[in-house]
Formats: sequence, structure tokens, C-alpha cells
Amino acid sequence: MKGIELTPEHRIETVTDLAATAEESGFDTVLVSGHYNNRDQFVTLTSVANATDEVALGPGVTNPYEMHPAALASRVASLQEVSDGRAVFGIGAGDRSTLSNLGVEHDRPLRRVLETFSVARDLWDGERVTHDGTFRVDGARLTYDVAGTIPVYVGAQGPQMIRMAAKHADGVLMEGAHPEDFEWGARQVRAGLDERPADRGDFDFAAYASLSIDEDEAAAREAAKPPTAFIVGGASLPILDRHGIDRDVARAIGTLLEVGDFQTAFEQVTDDMIDSFCLAGTPERVGREIEGIMEHVDSFVAASPLGPDLESAVRLAGEVVPRSISE
Repeated sequence: MKGIELTPEHRIETVTDLAATAEESGFDTVLVSGHYNNRDQFVTLTSVANATDEVALGPGVTNPYEMHPAALASRVASLQEVSDGRAVFGIGAGDRSTLSNLGVEHDRPLRRVLETFSVARDLWDGERVTHDGTFRVDGARLTYDVAGTIPVYVGAQGPQMIRMAAKHADGVLMEGAHPEDFEWGARQVRAGLDERPADRGDFDFAAYASLSIDEDEAAAREAAKPPTAFIVGGASLPILDRHGIDRDVARAIGTLLEVGDFQTAFEQVTDDMIDSFCLAGTPERVGREIEGIMEHVDSFVAASPLGPDLESAVRLAGEVVPRSISE
């Protein structure tokens, strides 16, 4: 996978144009992020499907809390239809800071994610599904056929979610931006693959790295502050400790994001935080950093913010992101 994540904080028309630019720039997968306070990711993905020809596309990622998982499965299946079989199901536990705005209890995330894509697969296969776990389904089925196979990618940071993905899913989108993180992640993937059923098929370990690229390094690093704040604010304690990030500062950033004081949160982001959680700088610098990451993963997704000038950033990212580890 040579993937890119686009964020519908921008107008749907803008995201659609960027997706077309990404396809022209050599990306083979376009993912659209999902948060209630941005434009709807599936409406955006439909627009992207209509404006592109070959790229795979899907939510990057969606969560199984804001919508019933069976309804979510139908939305992904509808995307498979409108895109002529190019859908990818990116599923993760969701962003804690935005889910808290909705009064959503972030309950049993690993089990919820696993049950969601397991039920989705059964529904896509035309089965009538009954399920009683972190959610209930009573005799549900889709009234239309779903053509082709929809790959499932799990968005993950923690060891248990990564291992679960390696055991049960088609791929993992591991958030991170530092080679040490992916070296650690590769060990978790191997542990999960040791328990993977033989008939499950190949598995794709994808780096899902926040990237900000521009010929002006200072501008690129400034644009990296917002996504870095969200990453730091939602990071687990072991991840913070691994990068030497002060727990109290990270907790304060998370609190500011939860109450909507974004600007103050962004101002708390340090250079060390950016270096730990975002690839930010010139094409030469970002390219070198990606090379280090690719020693540990199979593929790469360039995630937001991408850079201060989005169209230029997409084209520059297309030049430095490899198509696969073999390249």
C-alpha cells in the first residue's frame, strides 16, 4: 500500500480534488478520516469514488461507537458498490477526546473492534447474523449483494490491538512516526501472526504516520502542531514514556482538546513532541525518516496534516513515499 489520509475538515470539494491529485501522484489508496466535528467521511468518500478511477478508498479510520456496527457494515458495503469494488474498511477504537464530546463510553475497545469487523464480514457474505457481545444483532442481514472482498485494516497503537489485528484482520494501520515505534510494533505483529489461522491470507503491516512536508521546513513543522497535539493528548502512558514526554503535560493537552480549546493545546506542542509523533520538514528530511520506518513495515500511509500547502504537500509526499517495502 502507498496510502494517503485526507481529512474532511476541509470542504468536500477540496478533499475530492486532493484525492484526484493523490491518484495522479502515485498513491494507490486514499483514506478519509472520521470525526463528528468534521464533514461526514462517507459522503466525502462517495465524492472521492466518483472522481477517481483506480485507488482503493475507505474510512481511515471509522469507529464502532457512533453508529451501530451493522449499519456501519452497510455503509462500507455501499461504498464498495459506488466505487466498483475499491472499498477498504479502516476500523479503530476512535478518538477518545471527540467521543467524549458525544457522551460515548469508550467501553472494551479491542473487543468492540473485533466484533464489528467480524459481524461485517458475515453480513457482506450474505449471512443472516445474530450476535450478543459488546453490541446486539438479532437476525440482521443485508438485502443486497456485496461484490468482491473488502479488506479490513485495524487502526492501532497498543500491543493488544496490534496483535489482534495480525491474528484476525487483513492489515494494521499503526499510528506512529518514529522507527523505534515500528520496530516495537513489528514484534507485536509477529506475535499476532503466530496465532493467525492458515487460511486467513497475507497480512499488511502499514505505518500510519502523521506527515507535514514543505520546502520551507519551519512552515512544515508549524503545520505539524495540531495533529501532534491530538496524538499526544490521546497517547497511552507507555508510548509517552517511550518518547520521554511528560505525562502531566500530555494530560493537560488532552484536557484542552476535550473542552475545545484547540489553540492553547497546539501552543503546548514542543519540538520533541513533533519529532516523536510526526514526520515534519523538507522532502529530503521526510524521505530519510520514511526510509528508517520502512525497515520495519510493509507499507506506508501518509497521514494529516501533510503540510501548509495541501496540494503541494500531496505531490511532494507522492515523491518520497514508496509503494512498498520492496521498493
